[in-house]
Amino acid sequence: MSNEVTDRPLLWTGNHYNEGIGRDDIFDKLREECGVFGVFGHPDAAGLSYYGLHALQHRGEESAGICTADSREGGKFNYHRGMGLVKEVFDKENLERLSGDRSIGHVRYSTSGASHLGNAQPLIFRYRDGDLAVATNGNIVNAPEIRRELEMSGSIFQTSSDTEVIAHLIARSPKDFVTAAKEALQRIIGGFAFLIMTNDKLLVASDPHGLRPLAMARLGDSYVFASETCAFETIGAEYVRDVQPGELLILDEEGLHEDRYETIERRATCAMEYIYFARPDSDINGINIHSARKRMGQQLAIESFVDADVVTGVPDSSISAAIGYAEQTGIPYELGLIKNKYTGRTFIQPSQELREKGVKMKLSAVRKVVEGKRVVMIDDSIVRGTTSRRIVNLLREAGATEVHVRITSPPFKNPCYYGIDTPDRKELIASYRTVEEIRKEINADSLSFLSEEGFVDSVGGNDGAYNRGLCLACFDNDYPTPVNEESDKSCSC
Repeated sequence: MSNEVTDRPLLWTGNHYNEGIGRDDIFDKLREECGVFGVFGHPDAAGLSYYGLHALQHRGEESAGICTADSREGGKFNYHRGMGLVKEVFDKENLERLSGDRSIGHVRYSTSGASHLGNAQPLIFRYRDGDLAVATNGNIVNAPEIRRELEMSGSIFQTSSDTEVIAHLIARSPKDFVTAAKEALQRIIGGFAFLIMTNDKLLVASDPHGLRPLAMARLGDSYVFASETCAFETIGAEYVRDVQPGELLILDEEGLHEDRYETIERRATCAMEYIYFARPDSDINGINIHSARKRMGQQLAIESFVDADVVTGVPDSSISAAIGYAEQTGIPYELGLIKNKYTGRTFIQPSQELREKGVKMKLSAVRKVVEGKRVVMIDDSIVRGTTSRRIVNLLREAGATEVHVRITSPPFKNPCYYGIDTPDRKELIASYRTVEEIRKEINADSLSFLSEEGFVDSVGGNDGAYNRGLCLACFDNDYPTPVNEESDKSCSC
């Protein structure tokens, strides 16, 4: 088993020095989760994983990793992980060292584990039956309790990532690997999509509620798995279906075996995947993200029309909704805000002055479009309110006479415990202020949010399911699993 790694120096994070990517708070948007990508039965598994992870880069920019297993060498593991973007972590030389016809890969935005190389995934372990690699997107709600139990009985953890608990649960079981994995998955609570690889098997699992997206495709005779379907388009794979809640797929030399480790209690796919996280060209549960967001904009126009001259969206996640709002109202859609895609991540101490400069580095108002105009600004959410205020003021500085803010989600009032890095409840502005108070805080002429009913209808989905198969806990406080508000609510990946 070989290992090639890269690392970076200590960086200022705002409160302390941290090993890895500096996390400024120029934008107080919700943080992306993580992305996973798996291949089984392709001679260039690492190459496919590289391009697949590149397509999932928007889900995590702190670290990237690929682990391969080579059936020609008895399932020998080769892996490489590093801090940074996919294109920074991998080059031709280290990809060529990742020989194998099976692989799992990961892009990470860390929240529960510290931002350093030791927590970069896939996590690699050696146990009595050989090698074990694990990559996940999501959060294990009861990981702290399981971890304490395991440590009390002698387990020694190598990382601060919650993902490691499932490896310990599997390794400690006297049963065969698949049975041990099933029992481990039955013990954990939360929202997760797992890829677990040994020297001769690949396991693919989704949590019993389907909170985190995971899909399967075919490329010739090989199988491919990804957090989003946009990754399949990149490599020319043909989408087959989504991995179902509570499902366990087992891939070995005999092919694909479909199994379950848990029954579906309540399908509850994360609402924010449709609103913000997923790429517009991805499909989740058969629903295209761009089309869903466009319908959200149309519904928002029906619920909260305002007479204006121009509609613009905050790039990139709100563009589709802004187009829908404009089509519904007949108000022209314009690129009133432009995102600078080449500023990258900032590695500077975010003083207030630099925060304000940073906004203009990353986002610009097009003066000739908004000057002298009444502007409808479409955005996907309001978290603390600071970002919305800065963007409203950016439009005003560019000459907008009025700025009317329309949000394509209901008010975000409650923290997420399933893999989204959200602030504490007391920091979520909608949890303690009225819509009118928020309007004043962000300096808008008017403010409206999409209703819960309007959002659910816009997404569509399973008509017979509760909330049509969506998790709306961040809006309505109705969590699909037991949660402890004192526990870590951040992403185990």
